[in-house]
Order: sequence, then C-alpha cells, then structure tokens
Amino acid sequence: MKQNYLLALLSAFILWLGWPPIPYSSLLLLVGFVPLLIAIENIIRGNYINKGSKIFWTSFLTGLVWNTASIYWVFNAMNAMLPAWISLLIALIPFGLAPLLMAITFRLYYQLRKKQSIWLSFLGLTSFWISYEYLHQTWDLAFPWMTLGNGFANFHQIIQWYSVTGVYGGTLWIWAVNILVFLFYWQYKHNIHAYSQKIILSSAIAVITLPIVISVIQYNTYEEPVNPSEIVVVQPNIDPYQKFGSISPEEQLENLITLSKSVAKPNTEFFIWPETAISARGGINEEEFRNYPAYQRIVDFLGQYHNGNVLSGIESYRIYQDKQTNTAREFGMGYIDSFNGSTLIDGSTKLQYYHKSKLVPGVEQLPFGNILAFMTPLFEHFGGATGGYGKDSEPRVLYSQSGIGVAPTICYESIWGNYVSDYVENGAQFIAVVTNDGWWKNTSGKDQHLAYAKLRAIENRRWVARSANTGISGFINQRGDIVQHTNWWVPAALTQEINLNDETTFYTKNKDLVVFFGLIGTFLSFLLLIISKYKK
Repeated sequence: MKQNYLLALLSAFILWLGWPPIPYSSLLLLVGFVPLLIAIENIIRGNYINKGSKIFWTSFLTGLVWNTASIYWVFNAMNAMLPAWISLLIALIPFGLAPLLMAITFRLYYQLRKKQSIWLSFLGLTSFWISYEYLHQTWDLAFPWMTLGNGFANFHQIIQWYSVTGVYGGTLWIWAVNILVFLFYWQYKHNIHAYSQKIILSSAIAVITLPIVISVIQYNTYEEPVNPSEIVVVQPNIDPYQKFGSISPEEQLENLITLSKSVAKPNTEFFIWPETAISARGGINEEEFRNYPAYQRIVDFLGQYHNGNVLSGIESYRIYQDKQTNTAREFGMGYIDSFNGSTLIDGSTKLQYYHKSKLVPGVEQLPFGNILAFMTPLFEHFGGATGGYGKDSEPRVLYSQSGIGVAPTICYESIWGNYVSDYVENGAQFIAVVTNDGWWKNTSGKDQHLAYAKLRAIENRRWVARSANTGISGFINQRGDIVQHTNWWVPAALTQEINLNDETTFYTKNKDLVVFFGLIGTFLSFLLLIISKYKK
C-alpha cells in the first residue's frame, strides 16, 4: 500500500501544481488523476482485504492534500478573526468535506467495477464526480471553489467554449482525458490488449486538441457588440480587521469619493465601490437611508455627473413588526434582519437593494439552521446576527436611470456560474463584483478569486467590473482578458470604457446541462448497483 499512497500524493501534487494562481499550468489537470487511478487499479487487482476501504482512504488522501494546499488561506483568514479552534472547525468544511465526498465517489466507482465493464464504470465515476460537485454548490455547506472546471481560470484562452458548457464542461474534459491516458498507460505497462491502443491514443489526442483548437479560434475571432459605457471601480484599501478602529465611516466615504473623482470623466455612468463600503456603526436602516448624511453626500457627489450612479456594497438592516423571515431576530418590540447587501444610488429619490444570497457557511449563515439551532450561540458574533444574515431568494438586477442593467454580485457569489447567469438572463448587461478580499491577506485566495471572475465573463460574454476593498480590482472583457487591474494593498481607482451586451449565450440560456446528464448518469449507475446486488 505504500506505493499506492505515494501515487495518491503524486496526484495531489500534480493537481495542486495545475491549480490557479500558477499561470499556464492548467493542462496538468488533464493528467492529474492518472497516478491516483493507477493506485486504485493496483488495489482492485491486488491481493488486499477490505479493498473498498483502501480505495476510500487512498482517494481521500489525494483530495485532502490537494484541497488543503490550494486553499490553505481559508484557515489563515479565519485564524486572524476567531479563536484557533473555531477557525479550524470552519476550515474543516472546505479542507475535509470535499475530499470526503471525493472519496465516496471513488468508493462507488469500485462498487461498479466489481460488476460492470471498465468503460461503464468510468462513465459512472465521471457522473458521480459531477454530481458531487453539484451537491457541493447547492447544499448548506456549499463551497464550489474547487470545482474542477475552475482550474482553467488562468488559461482562459483554451476554454472559450465555457460560453456553451460552463465550468462543468471543464470537469468533463478533465475526466475524459485522464481516463484515456490512464487506459493507454495501464495497457502499455502490463502488455494488455483488451482495447486498441491506437484508438485510445488517437481518442486522447483528439479529446485534448479539439477543444483547444476550437477555443483558440473562438478567442481570436470573437468580436464584442459595440455599446460603450464608462465605468469606474474604486479600491479604498481599508484594513478589514480595523475598519472602525482606524477610520470612521464618514472618512471612509470621503476617501471613496476622492478616489472616484480622481479618474472620473463627465460621461462616467457607474462608480462601483466594494463590499460593505457604505456602513455605519450598527448598520444602516434601509427604510431610513435617505435621512442619513452619507446618502445626501453621495447624491451631492453624483450631481457632477449627468448619468452617474453609485453601485456599492452596504451593511444594512430592516425592521419588521412580525417575524417575516427565518433569519430575523427579536429587536425591541419587533424583529430585525441584517444584510450584506448592495445598493444603487442614482441621484433621484429611488433606492434599489440586493441582499447577498450565497452566504459563507459558518461565517454568514449557520448551515442546516433548523437542525443545528443548538449551535447558534457559537455563531452569535458572525455577521452580528444569531440566525445569520438575511438574503434574497433570487438574483436581482439593478438598473440605472438610463436603463442599464448590472449584476450586483457580492464576493463569494461570483464563483457560482449558474447564479451569475441568472442575473444576465434577467437583463444584466455587465457584471459587477463587489468584494473584500483583505480577509485573506496576501495569499493565493485573492488571486484565485480574481481569476474565477474571468470564467463568468466567458460564460455570459459580459464585461466584469471588479471593485475589491483591498485588491485586486480591475476590468475583464468578454473574452476573459484582464484589461486593467490594481496592485495588492494600495488605494486606487480605475476607469474603463466597457461594452454592454444584450445578447445571451447558450450557457446563459441553458445553464449547467452537463450537470443534468451527470445526474442522469448517477441515477443509472445507482440503478445498476441495485440490480447487481440482487442479480445472481
């Protein structure tokens, strides 16, 4: 088993080396699982007892090392805010949960192999994997950061076809190539001729090269619809750990306005400010925001720009007479809901809000709140709400006075391809990402988060305007190119003329069809497992 564990570690190393932010190494993902598949095949064909258990722990080792090496910054961020034991508890969600699901996937694959052909078993393995990734982006412990298709974010020139398949197309591509390369190697190594080596090799070459060739052609021939709009993104660079200690909300606002003015043009239509940029001690009451000095100061600032709008992150709350949501908690004679939201201010008396929907498990919401309500006291200081933040049930496009629709994506939400595409389908002509990546300090977390925004640009053929409190802010065009970006940990503002787009891609209209087929494959695989169990 020692050799098999070494092969598992080799897979983890290759997968980590191919993961962002390391540039142009993504093609390593196409062979990253080959050593692990060799280890699993050794176990299947070896004289071992409890083979299923050994396959489970071998694949778990790969997942644990790969995940932890790629997203180590999760613990780094939590440990700066919370006691070490709580930080470790939260970090175990991404560190250990995904590898656990990954190990279950390979354990199910072994069950299929015992009764079915290797090709049918590999189809089952691919379906199980896609289903696991889909589960990990939909349940209360969602963390789709390590979805395999995200791995090509730093080599976006070769995945322009994400405008059809989304990131799950990347997952399918990775598995197809890994399986073909493994089969070719295994038959060559053991002098097996069960399947034609020429067919396997030619298939592998075709599966590798055709998507790349198609993508490069798309990349070099794609032309953006011409519909210009002038946008400003601001990076105030306020240390999130000292937000109210070193600078008051009033000073923060003046800093945002000063930076905005430094690059603004008379025809600037949007000023985009980062997550929680508009704030007050205790939050801002949305119903009374027009009475706040901050609101009037922003309106005065916009008076200099005829079509100007401010799209900003905001820390806000609403007060109800009765309990209208599950997250509302008692407050005086009524109930209060706290939000990590965004607002659009256009100089008129109209105010638009969107409340972050994809909340961070353990930090912004208590996972499985109804079941784990007894743990509420542990999370009382997360987000200032014992029940977590309130949220909107669906994406909400915010519109300027001139009718431009923008997707007000908040931080963590930008890694959900299907969710961002809902904004676009609902009328968003460009995507704004307002975030605060300063929690992670100068780690690869901020770089990965920026790179993933390129995938949203390609999937929907929309510009992305990214405003991050402490970096990295910038603009991404409809091909996924980063046109401008700021440096890390410096106050800055950028202006860019982008092209708005009203056209929708196949992916925007149809979402994750690859998942649909993956779920069907999983259902049929389970059906085969059940039939096999009772078949003589």
